[in-house]
Amino acid sequence: MSVDQTTLESKIREMYPEITQHDLSLSLSFDKGTDAWIVKLAKGEHELATHLEKKDAEACLEGIQCVYLGVQIGQFVKNFELDG
Repeated sequence: MSVDQTTLESKIREMYPEITQHDLSLSLSFDKGTDAWIVKLAKGEHELATHLEKKDAEACLEGIQCVYLGVQIGQFVKNFELDG
């Protein structure tokens, strides 16, 4: 399955509404060297970058939540939403 950046970003926002609820910036890029998506979350001066394996990105598009990504997003919100 081919993963389109715009479609993946939209699906991640849909599956993890806290991104929009907490006004987090989300950006994605594909790293050919690691064959994985780089997911970046930011709010103000705080930033988190994490990898989303290609197979996990494909599963995400099929509606299967990536537990690791969900934990990362939850931890980011918990750590840095206190500033907002």
